[in-house]
Amino acid sequence: MRKTFEIFWNSLQFAFQELRKNKLRTFLSLLGITFGIFCIISVMATVSSLQRNVQDSFKSFGNNTIYIQKWPWGGTADYPWWKYMSRPNPKFREMQPVKEKTSLAAEVAFSYFNASPIEYKDISLASVNWYGITEGFDRIQPVEIGWGRYFSGNDFEFGTPGVVMGYNVAEKLFDKAEAGLGKSVLIKGRKVPVIGIVKKQGQSLIGGWDFDNVIMLPYRFANQIGNPNRSDAFIIVKGKENVPSDELKSELRGVMRSVRRLSPREEDNFALNDVSSGATQINAIFSGMTIGGIAITILSFIVGIFGVANIMFVTVRERTSVIGLKKAIGAKRRTILSEFLMESAFLCVLGGIIGLLMVFLLTFILTYALNFPIYVSWKLFFVAIFTCILTGILAGLIPAYIAARMDPVAAIRSR
Repeated sequence: MRKTFEIFWNSLQFAFQELRKNKLRTFLSLLGITFGIFCIISVMATVSSLQRNVQDSFKSFGNNTIYIQKWPWGGTADYPWWKYMSRPNPKFREMQPVKEKTSLAAEVAFSYFNASPIEYKDISLASVNWYGITEGFDRIQPVEIGWGRYFSGNDFEFGTPGVVMGYNVAEKLFDKAEAGLGKSVLIKGRKVPVIGIVKKQGQSLIGGWDFDNVIMLPYRFANQIGNPNRSDAFIIVKGKENVPSDELKSELRGVMRSVRRLSPREEDNFALNDVSSGATQINAIFSGMTIGGIAITILSFIVGIFGVANIMFVTVRERTSVIGLKKAIGAKRRTILSEFLMESAFLCVLGGIIGLLMVFLLTFILTYALNFPIYVSWKLFFVAIFTCILTGILAGLIPAYIAARMDPVAAIRSR
């Protein structure tokens, strides 16, 4: 153990000596490692952060959830748009038979989308998106209330006027979001009290429900100021635990065809949009991006390996006489080999640390510019250090082997 520590300490001393003697040469040789680490860690950190944000966005649609809608998400290239246009919107009256006939469903709710001006005193928001929702919506898609309360069963049953407001909407109307609790706003001429304000959710890459910028109304009250037949309506179905989404979709397809009395020869006039399938496609895209980034980064590491190997060849030549003296007084081949490999690895780690500092600076800039966090996980940090050590060993292997195989007499005479 003591001998290993001595070898390690000697390697550090030689590495620092090399830096002091040949600062520019060492720095230029380490650029490949620095940019290699910068490329691979920045790409992996950015992709993993984007992937996490997109996955969180998909979670905002609910877990194991199917949306019964008029339009499929993304559509299909070989299906004429006018056929989608002719489809009927999901109806509120279809929700109950879906709930009764779908044995694999844990929760079923109905919602429709609209937009209206909202006024408070002399402040007016021209067009605010709102959802008319039924009871059970929050059990499918949790709504985190920051101030006040969510709708009660009586609010849904009797269509009591009340609004649960998104954080950004409340902030625009009342300056401070929490100040809006208990106030009344005008929606299409109706005075509606603010009973709850949603906790700030943050920006999402794919939208989701975007609770920060919408308001929610009980379905029966929403019908008094809007028309679900002229809006984007949908039935939301959450499957029971451990029920595969494909099985739930299959059952829902049969139920909806029965509810709409479609004959066996008629095509479906509804879409079953599966949250999990969208998330799977996104994961595949991000996996491809990661592989592409790694392939590009390998080129930087090849340059880095040659750069560090060049330093080590020069170092071996400069220390030939020192190597000869060490071997003459009893230093073994593995000792010489270990010293040079550790020195090479240390130089690569130093280049990697510079690269990591550049990555942290990049993450700070991107987090500010994109308005969502880019982070470097501990896993990526250890990957960077391990990669540097491995690169150092590969770069120093041949020079260290040459040093270890030197004849001590010939090495001493080379002075």
